[in-house]
Amino acid sequence: MPDCNLVLLYVDRPDASAAFYADLLGRAPLEASPTFALFAFDSGLRLGLWSRHTVEPAAPPAFGGVELAFAVADYQAVDALHADWLSRGLSIAQAPVELDFGRSFVALDPDGHRLRVFAPAPE
Repeated sequence: MPDCNLVLLYVDRPDASAAFYADLLGRAPLEASPTFALFAFDSGLRLGLWSRHTVEPAAPPAFGGVELAFAVADYQAVDALHADWLSRGLSIAQAPVELDFGRSFVALDPDGHRLRVFAPAPE
């Protein structure tokens, strides 16, 4: 099983949320754009703040939704894990697709929480 190391929070204004977390955590984001900001903790856990208006696939309208993201080694691992989770009967909200940050798919747990598997885009 891949390691869970990224928590994504859907926010209304990533710039305002990034400023809040930068102040709260006493550290600047590793990256920031109009739709996304990323923070890293010393433990290795990362916190992503993604615009609720641009997340793909679109999230439910309720605020406070959380998505657990699992990083894998490469694009082939994304596809392999997708096939594995599909064969286990997990509901798939988004089939593997290439997005701005890399290759990804989204599955749902029994309560509808989103489980994103991704591999960052090659540099």
